[in-house]
Amino acid sequence: MKRALTIVASGLAAAALVLPAGGSPAAARDRDGSAAGGKQAGVPSYTPPAPAWGECASARLKAAGAECAMLEVPLDYARPNSTKIHIAVSRKLHTDPDYKGMIAVNPGGPGGSGLIYSILGGAIPNGVGAKYDWYGFDPRGVGSSEPSLSCDPDYAGAGYDRPNYVPERAADKRWWRRTTRDYARACSRSEARALLPYLHTTEVARDLDSLRKAVGQEKLNYYGFSYGTYLGQVYATLFPQQVGRFVWDGVLNAKNAFYQANLDQDIQFDRNLDTYFKYLADHDTVFGLGTDWRAIKRGYYRLRAKLDRTPAADGKLGPDELDDVMLSAGYYVYDWVGLGEAYAKLVTTGDGDDILANYAGPGDDNGFAVYNGVQCTDAVWPNWKRTQADAWRIHERHPFLTWGNTWYNAPCLNWPAPSRDAVRVTGRRISTPILMIAETHDAATVYSGALATRQAFPSSYLIEGVGGTTHSGSLSGIACTDDTIASYLDTGELPARKPGNTSDQQCDPVPAPEPEAASSLRLRSAGGDVVKDRMPAVLRDALQQAQTIGR
Repeated sequence: MKRALTIVASGLAAAALVLPAGGSPAAARDRDGSAAGGKQAGVPSYTPPAPAWGECASARLKAAGAECAMLEVPLDYARPNSTKIHIAVSRKLHTDPDYKGMIAVNPGGPGGSGLIYSILGGAIPNGVGAKYDWYGFDPRGVGSSEPSLSCDPDYAGAGYDRPNYVPERAADKRWWRRTTRDYARACSRSEARALLPYLHTTEVARDLDSLRKAVGQEKLNYYGFSYGTYLGQVYATLFPQQVGRFVWDGVLNAKNAFYQANLDQDIQFDRNLDTYFKYLADHDTVFGLGTDWRAIKRGYYRLRAKLDRTPAADGKLGPDELDDVMLSAGYYVYDWVGLGEAYAKLVTTGDGDDILANYAGPGDDNGFAVYNGVQCTDAVWPNWKRTQADAWRIHERHPFLTWGNTWYNAPCLNWPAPSRDAVRVTGRRISTPILMIAETHDAATVYSGALATRQAFPSSYLIEGVGGTTHSGSLSGIACTDDTIASYLDTGELPARKPGNTSDQQCDPVPAPEPEAASSLRLRSAGGDVVKDRMPAVLRDALQQAQTIGR
């Protein structure tokens, strides 16, 4: 069910949305000029009307002094005078007279709601955030934007005790292929189905530029997390003259968007789970799982097989649900203590209630629908024959995530809107410094992608959280990283780059929590257990939800 609108405004009824004349999916692909390295040929200019700012419906935004509005943009930028949609936007204006301009924030996903992020400025050290007008927004199709895409809120792929992700039984494979195909078909029947050919990242980038124009700014400043780093790269490719101060945290390799990027995830998440098993073994006095991490790992897969035969937690917790919850350990260190306690309870007593409590389960599928809407159309996906072969090949050595990730993205095999050629991202026309942050063992956006992006953007500067496994962990209280962000946003300057294919600055990563000092059972916590997290809990939680949509 769609969330309440952020502001009472005249909106566009989703049912009234129809494709404009000539607006077939194939035509959408033919008209797009972005694949040619950012050429705008065939895409007319569009200037939106000024937003009507008013009171936010969100109590938190209201208490923070933010304002909300709807930004009117074309469904299809190639036909700017045709059908319009509305992007939900929030803003918190600067309070420091040393004004630096606007800054927009995207938390990732794709499909993540970003409306709350107009309050991110308070997390920037030394009061620098107060020098900016901060803008949060729900990308097209997401949350309070109109129309909001939903395909099947009761999607069986997010249910309980589902057939095993690993399709060693033919019946399991048939179930997953049918279920993911049916989800794609449900999207073709959605009331907001007219959005489907127009969820490409280039359209979201153009929405960002429409926001820049709407608030009268010459340059766009930008803070992107995870997929938001890719959105930033696409924007910079399309609009190099409008690039201001850009921060990218958890950097995606645009050349691998998105099929190869998911294969890269399969490998690194498996390695990060090993790192977590080592953490559990190092703290045996707390978790009681033994001191041999390899034995803990073998126990995990034995438990997984047992849950396949006999689910726990009143029949709801099977192997897939266990994998989905444990996946958080590969993303972030923030939850390691609570997750370890819940897992140890399941192992030692058979009680899976605490694990199940942190499984999302079925519900509003808006984020998952838009996730697919973007990923399935941003680049061409392979067929089932190759998909299956790649999955079995990687699963042989890296079994933790591979098949779960395969099914998670399988709607793309039958997506009802066409895939386009990937954007040829380039930073060669940009001289403005760009700041990037990545931890060495980030699994969601692997570190090699940050190095590749550094090469693609010669004016960029990369901070490495050495040895870390946390995804998009900036503003977690690591002074080396956070103070550099603040200085850059204040002055627009960065130190000189180092020669070669390497990071330019090495900082400590977000540290793993010490169990004795951490609160119990704080899965999906705000990170406050680790260090004095600069980011408010509501933002850290929202960030994690955006980056783990549907998991």
